[in-house]
Amino acid sequence: MNAVEIEEAISALAERPFDAEEFAYAFLEAFGNKETTLKRLRKGESNRSDLGGVLQTNNIHIAVCESGEVTRTLAALKASPATARAKARFVLATDGDLFEAEDLTSDDAPISCAYADFPNHFGFFLPLAGITTVKQVRESSFDIRATSRLNRLYVELLKDNPEWGKARRRHDMNHFMARLIFCFFAEDTEIFDSGAAFTSAIETMSAKDSSNTHDVISTLFRAMNTKAEVHAAAGVPRWASRFPYVNGGLFSGSTDVPRFSRIARSYLLHIGSLDWKKINPDIFGSMIQAVADDDERGALGMHYTSVPNILKVLNPLFLDDLREKLEESSDNGRMLLNLRKRMSKIRVFDPACGSGNFLVIAYKEMRAIEAEINRRRDEADRRTEIPLTNFRGIELRDFPAEIARLALIIAEYQCDVLYRGQKEALRDFLPLDAQNWITCGNALRLDWLSICPPTGTGMKHHADDLFHTPLNQAQIDFENEGGETYICGNPPYKGSKWQTSEQKEELASAWAKFPHLAKTTDYVSGWVARYLDYAAKVPDAVAAFVMTNSICQGQQASDIWPVAFRRDIEIRFAHTPFKWSNLASHNAGVTVIIVGLGSLSNRPKRLFDDEGRVRECNVIGPYLVPNMPDAVAKANKPLGPQAIMLFGNMPRDGGHLFLTIQEAAELRRDPATSRYVRRFLGSEELINGKLRYCLWIEDQDVEAAKGQQLIADRLALVADNRRASPAESTRTFAKLAHRFVQIAGTAAKAAIVVPRVSSENREYLPVDLVSADCIIGDRNFALYDAPLWNLALIASRMHWVWIGTVCVRMRTDFSYSNTLGWNAFPVPTLTDRNREHLQRAAEDILLVRERYFPSTIAELYDPNMMPEDLREVHRQNDEVVERIYFGRRMKNDTDRLENLFMMYRKAVGR
Repeated sequence: MNAVEIEEAISALAERPFDAEEFAYAFLEAFGNKETTLKRLRKGESNRSDLGGVLQTNNIHIAVCESGEVTRTLAALKASPATARAKARFVLATDGDLFEAEDLTSDDAPISCAYADFPNHFGFFLPLAGITTVKQVRESSFDIRATSRLNRLYVELLKDNPEWGKARRRHDMNHFMARLIFCFFAEDTEIFDSGAAFTSAIETMSAKDSSNTHDVISTLFRAMNTKAEVHAAAGVPRWASRFPYVNGGLFSGSTDVPRFSRIARSYLLHIGSLDWKKINPDIFGSMIQAVADDDERGALGMHYTSVPNILKVLNPLFLDDLREKLEESSDNGRMLLNLRKRMSKIRVFDPACGSGNFLVIAYKEMRAIEAEINRRRDEADRRTEIPLTNFRGIELRDFPAEIARLALIIAEYQCDVLYRGQKEALRDFLPLDAQNWITCGNALRLDWLSICPPTGTGMKHHADDLFHTPLNQAQIDFENEGGETYICGNPPYKGSKWQTSEQKEELASAWAKFPHLAKTTDYVSGWVARYLDYAAKVPDAVAAFVMTNSICQGQQASDIWPVAFRRDIEIRFAHTPFKWSNLASHNAGVTVIIVGLGSLSNRPKRLFDDEGRVRECNVIGPYLVPNMPDAVAKANKPLGPQAIMLFGNMPRDGGHLFLTIQEAAELRRDPATSRYVRRFLGSEELINGKLRYCLWIEDQDVEAAKGQQLIADRLALVADNRRASPAESTRTFAKLAHRFVQIAGTAAKAAIVVPRVSSENREYLPVDLVSADCIIGDRNFALYDAPLWNLALIASRMHWVWIGTVCVRMRTDFSYSNTLGWNAFPVPTLTDRNREHLQRAAEDILLVRERYFPSTIAELYDPNMMPEDLREVHRQNDEVVERIYFGRRMKNDTDRLENLFMMYRKAVGR
């Protein structure tokens, strides 16, 4: 379940009559517990409570008590030995009138509220559903509740007005939702005066059977698009004349409204009853955009970028510098004035803005700095000099673009209230400004200079108004001579293999000057390409993007960054890989990096990590490694004395050359066919110890093998499968159905085997020594009949660090490469004594593993379960390897990597 679904279930529970016997189970069900789990709790099989309540291990201890006993019961739950033994995180007590709860693992304040109000605190309990969420979301239950209700209304309206969900009217529907959001916010924040309550007007003036609800809302919209002095002439009825003129394009154009059912009308009134003063535009916008997107509605409530993550981009990009200048200014009026003028000309441009959360956070942070300037200059009530039009964005879909504009408008009002007071904020808020600063269009096809030119008074693109039309262009007419431009955002991720043909074309458009990059790079690389074009004409522009870490790994690092560096662009700052998570239950998040780009400069470069450390250096290279400016190039053979590494054997057989365990046993029982059965070793088999068998038939044995019906049938299926292949190289092997398409190392007596894909969670790469009776599959690499000392290198932490940096990753897993990972891996000249020490270290690792037979590599190298003696022989192996390489033990992985790169540069003559 996601956060919105949980909120809906919790709200439904609170609305039902209180059932003391069922409450605990219904509460757990609302957080996604399955019926089988609840049955075990009901029967007492898994219920560990010692107080007559319900205790779920590692989660929560719940008790329903007599009236007036809630506080005493909560204290008893906290003191309960069963609570401690079960490691319960939460305790909860209620009598149906009062509701109290506490998180025993947190310093957050306990909850105490009326039972009917406990859904307002549902975010407090999200960890029960496995949702690891940020503090801002836990404290902003309103945004999720509002999203949930708007989604219900949206779905209900489309059910009664199906034509509004079709492409022709989808924008009208989305625009209608934006209007509603504004009205709900305006009535709760006194933008509409007390006599103009939007929700109560609908409740009063529309029939309970909902037959005229659409007419009432349409009339209100018309009133908000008509100046008060001409209301009568425009036919605006007296009851609607209390509503102010909003303008700004939000209510211009058609005032057509979808028809409402009684259910939809009820939903609308319920939404209006929420306290919209609590809206947080940087959270709400990200979630509400999913309401209008069919593809995203299944993930409703998950799309939220945390403020701390956004600030990882914005702080080093420009906000830290502004704060430093503020501190330097102290109370110097002239310096403060200069800083304020500078800020008024700063433009923040997000060319993948979505619902605008990067822009909203940038605006709010700048307003906070400006407010401090004004306070120090004794001008606290001064009107802001930071125009919304300086916060520009491009968004592909029109509804998020509208929400971005609306979110910025709401943020501006909230900042005015916070820094200038309610009265001043209201005085300047209406009518809205009709200027448009968010462009709806494709960022990889648009010329960014036409959206955000460095200087001047106009723009090439324009639109009629702020909200009404599906905007493809924008016009802003103001002077910004000498202003700074900061480009930021979180562009969409799509690996090369998963891009649509249209996305491939868009990437080709962005990389027009380097077309080869469009074929192999992630979709996000298009934003790097567009920035390079922009910076060629606006050299002072600085950019920072959240990107998949694959951009700085493997072949992409070798392809993209040398192009940028040749165009005199440098990586000014970067954030090393971290998890970019959302509100999905049990989600691991995607691993991302942040890369800050600018023209070549002499200023120190900064490298941030997720533990808050900042390292300064002269150069940040393609792999986000300090002072390593070069990309590692593929090598067709090893640079050092290590053995040659080859692919395993590739079947391309449609699975027909493989046997079940029963089939293999049957063939092995017959002496005439047993020799055709071989154990097959793919990466899954190597890591997890699974048994798998395949047919392996030598050319001279084909006719004899076909004498067995199972074999003959399988070879016929292989031939059919290969003939149907779109690849000519595979079709040619239809005549050789008895053999794998690619064969390697079958004459070897043994092989050192490395999986091509493995988890990054292990401290060391999985590697093993296997005998000749195995057929090594192409999901592995192998060193056939290689000296054992090669295994010591592969099993070292040094190699783990190298692979994790220069090879691409499959999501968060390592994707091993023989050309980048092994052939380019720097290995020093080895003496005979070095080889002996390495061989002995490899033997020690294999001998300790043997003690734990039949434990698998996956079990032995589980980071939480790794045997201490195995860990110790790996430490000894690391010491041997590192002393051979550098004459000392390395301090940490950073030390290992930097020294390896220095060694690589020498090896290739750089």
